[in-house]
Amino acid sequence: MRTWIAITAAALLVAGAGAGAAGCGEVGDDASGTGGGSGGGGDKGTLTVFAAASLTEAFTSLGRTFEGSRPGVKVRFNFGASSTLAQQITQGAPADVFAAASPATMKTVTDAGDAAGTPQVFTRNRLVIAVPKDNPGKISTVGDLSRPGLKVVLCVAQVPCGAAAAKALGAAGTDVEPVSREKDVKAVLTKVGLGEADAGLVYRTDVKAAGGEVTGIEFPEAAQAVNDYPIVEVAGAPQGALAKEFVRLVLGPQGRTALNRAGFEAP
Repeated sequence: MRTWIAITAAALLVAGAGAGAAGCGEVGDDASGTGGGSGGGGDKGTLTVFAAASLTEAFTSLGRTFEGSRPGVKVRFNFGASSTLAQQITQGAPADVFAAASPATMKTVTDAGDAAGTPQVFTRNRLVIAVPKDNPGKISTVGDLSRPGLKVVLCVAQVPCGAAAAKALGAAGTDVEPVSREKDVKAVLTKVGLGEADAGLVYRTDVKAAGGEVTGIEFPEAAQAVNDYPIVEVAGAPQGALAKEFVRLVLGPQGRTALNRAGFEAP
């Protein structure tokens, strides 16, 4: 079960505020909730959602939708690697909702007894090869990633995009020695976009969100490593009623529309 750790929680809130200032998708600037408000009418509160980095664009949009129908309610997001977020939750970080990029990282939370109910898969995502716009490495297939001298970046193995990359590369029979391993998929995308790498394996949705800054190359072996994304209310959520409402939004028609627009697949 979760153990409240005041120092950890305070540090997380400071880090989350810094991440929002750096463009990590925080919605709203009200950092103080008012307790377990229902979220309806004029009830006020701050809903805290921990979500995989690849959900940044879609969830930021849904956060604005959620706020727009609930005057006085703010949504605060903590986007990052699912494995890191899961660890933060089990260490007592104050979260209301957790949306992970894989069942394996969600299992960390459920095994600790920190999920209120059964997580539900709400969307899916698959990998593509991201290359700079001019594709300096002349990459066209996943097999090209093993060419000597090519600079390839991948996610660390512990996070869902890293685990999916290992599975997809294994299915392709391709050995890749990355020049670096990054903490999450957005960090991989950044290196490719800046031209610091010839290629990286990222989600299809991240290439779409980049708006032409990088090019995505589909490869058939990615079908062997499709990630399911589960969502759940966190046990003991400070804003339990709002958490339930947000989960319903994600699972409902508006959630599906936002996710499909971002390039995610139906579960």
